[in-house]
Amino acid sequence: MKIYLPERPPPRESVGEALFLPSAERVGDSVPPAQRDYAMTDAIPMTQRGYNKLKDELRVLEDVEMPKIAKRIAEARSEGDLSENAEYHGARESQGMLQAKINLLRDKLARAQLVDPSTLPKGEVVFGTTVVVKDLDFGDKEEFVLVGAGEEDYDEGRILVTSPLAQGLIGAKVGDKVEIEVPAGTMHFEILEIRFDG
Repeated sequence: MKIYLPERPPPRESVGEALFLPSAERVGDSVPPAQRDYAMTDAIPMTQRGYNKLKDELRVLEDVEMPKIAKRIAEARSEGDLSENAEYHGARESQGMLQAKINLLRDKLARAQLVDPSTLPKGEVVFGTTVVVKDLDFGDKEEFVLVGAGEEDYDEGRILVTSPLAQGLIGAKVGDKVEIEVPAGTMHFEILEIRFDG
């Protein structure tokens, strides 16, 4: 995957990381090293703004939403028999889904690599750039901003730098024609403009 980021030191091994490893990896004897390269060690590029947005969302989920669900569970539990208590089971399911979202946000924040777009190469498509392209198949002009986790908004053209579309645009210069394989087929673009909007 091409992202054009500053060098990152190798990931530190932490006690918390071991909780997410399959048991064979925790023991360390039956998983070949090549298979230990799992997705959780991949850096997630993001700006300080994206990092703060994810951090705020995590705080709301942990400090506001989770206590609400805990209260719902306590109220449902006080109603008696839990085996046929739909409210209790619904609240427990909501708690599980919320905890999964919290875990996902924590993981993204733990793997965050803060990037200052001003330090990246100019004149080519890189993380943080706004790129205007012409769709060679339909003749439409489209504008994309390559962003990190927490800043994506597909309706506004803010796409993740790790997406197939963004990966196909990375490194291109004005005037280049690119062919990008995406799940829906092949897209053909001509790069019209590259800029940093800051």
